[in-house]
Formats: sequence, C-alpha cells, structure tokens
Amino acid sequence: MNIYAMRAIYKFEMARTWRTLMQSIIAPVISTSLYFVVFGSAIGSRIKEVEGISYGAFIVPGLIMLSLLSQSIANASFGIYFPRFTGTIYELLSAPVSYLEIVVSYVGAAATKSILLGLIILATAALFVPLQIMHPFWMVLFLVLTAVTFSLLGFIIGIWADSFEKLQLVPLLIVTPLTFLGGAFYSVDMLPPFWRAVTLFNPIVYLVSGFRWSFFELGDVGVGLSLGMTLLFLAVFLVIVGWIFRTGYRLKS
Repeated sequence: MNIYAMRAIYKFEMARTWRTLMQSIIAPVISTSLYFVVFGSAIGSRIKEVEGISYGAFIVPGLIMLSLLSQSIANASFGIYFPRFTGTIYELLSAPVSYLEIVVSYVGAAATKSILLGLIILATAALFVPLQIMHPFWMVLFLVLTAVTFSLLGFIIGIWADSFEKLQLVPLLIVTPLTFLGGAFYSVDMLPPFWRAVTLFNPIVYLVSGFRWSFFELGDVGVGLSLGMTLLFLAVFLVIVGWIFRTGYRLKS
C-alpha cells in the first residue's frame, strides 16, 4: 500500500479546509447554531420535554446528524469532482496509486472534516443546554460510521455529477428533506400510526435514532437495528464505488 501517496492526497484535502475555514467550519457551525436557537426557542417554548428529555437537548443529536450528513457529502463530492473538472484526475489515475488508496484518501479526509465539525457543533450545543452522553463509545461509533458512509455517497455523487449544479442536487432535494422528516427534531412516536409506519421507510430515521440513543438511551428504533442499517448503507456504497472503479464509469471519458 502506497502510504506516501495516501498521506499526500489526505493532507492536500485537509489543507483545503484551512484555506476555506469560513465555508468549511465557521458557516456550518453558525447555521446549526441558528437552527438550535430557532427550534430550541420557538418550538421549545411550546414543547418542554420529549419523553422526559428537554426539547433543547433532544434536538442536539438531530442537528449534529443534519450537519454531518450534508458536510460529509459536500466535502467528498467536491473533493473528487474538482480533479475531474480540471483534468488532474488523469494524472492521479496514471500514478502508482490503487483505487482503494484513492478512495481511502478522499473519503478519509472528508470524514475527518465532518467528524471535526460534528464535535465542534456538539461543544457549541453544550453552551446552550446541559448535555449528558450516556454511551460515549456508541456516540463516537455512530459519528464515525455515518461520516464514512455519507462521505462514500458524496464520492459517488462527485463521480456522477457533470456540473457544479448536480453536486447540490442529491443533498438539497433528497438528503436534507429526509433528515428533516427522519426524526431529527421530533420523536417518530409522536406521529399518528400510519405516518409512523411510513417514516420507518426513511433510512435517516435509523441514523438519527441510533445517534440519539447514545446520548439519552432513547431511540425510535432499537440500537441494534440502527447499527445494522448503518452498516448496510456503508456496504451498499462500497459496492457502488467498487463498480465505478471496475468499469471506469465517468472516469475514463
């Protein structure tokens, strides 16, 4: 395994974060803080508690997950799309670097940035409401798995997209609405039975539920099912990435 090449790609991607600090870190933290203020104040004044948890604290895992999903996709998709846009991807493909090393480097950098951002948002939220993480190991596990999984999705989108507009298509039209409808700001148990059953077809429900369970031992589905679904999504995206490199889809043209 070419460790030097992987480290070079990883460090290059991480350096882009510090060059665009306002876009990469500060803007998402401010946006999430505004979500917290609006939802925590406006709705929290009417909904004091959800299953024994103050509403302000209850939405913290959902807010972190919302930012984690969007930033993981954005970081990975732009990271691989830009070399395709400039044509430098061909230099990378002709270098003595395997497909696995390319994926690990780009996805690893995108996941690292997303995890860092998630931890910053967690620290910021602690300034607004008292937080208790009952299962730190599970919290970190779900944080890492979700970041890696959706960085892989972002990598796939970056390969698929043939314009900057398409990079935003899936996050804005699919991922963000599913996150809002996936129990990020409410408990699925608060819904009528029919809509509760419909909501369980939303894959984001399992990610948010497992992450929230690590904080409060409170989830819309069992933590084992949440973990299993997260691993399933990870496996699916790995298979798709493998197919892309095996067929050369959008890479050799």
